[in-house]
Amino acid sequence: MRARSHPQDEQHLTEQLGATGLRLTPQRQQVYDVLVGKQDHPTAEEVFIRAKKQMPEISHATVYNCLDALVKSGVARQVTVDRGATRFCPNMHEHGHFHCDTCGMVFDVDLPGELPGVALPRGFKPQRYEVAIHGSCANCAKEK
Repeated sequence: MRARSHPQDEQHLTEQLGATGLRLTPQRQQVYDVLVGKQDHPTAEEVFIRAKKQMPEISHATVYNCLDALVKSGVARQVTVDRGATRFCPNMHEHGHFHCDTCGMVFDVDLPGELPGVALPRGFKPQRYEVAIHGSCANCAKEK
């Protein structure tokens, strides 16, 4: 039995996909469920491995296509930390990411509405921030 997102999440997913001309398929639902099930910013390969446990017939190409559809419809975002593999995040609220350089985990970090100390040129209006903070997570910092 697979863990499914809540009915209101499924409704939101259906609406968001529909707004971009896409429909909710079992494969897209499965990939979305993987993203929200363990919000650890998985890579496409990690999503594939997790999705395959519940849906053995799913292919790499299908997972990549589903991730692309979820990003285009605004229910997931791509997160790129340095030159590592692209990761995926279902948190669509404005936030930054903390990348642990020791264990490689990526964590969400809340940001204020405007970043203090960031002076933009006159007339510029930011639409989103991509902030990546590097260091050691709490668990790795304890071990050092």
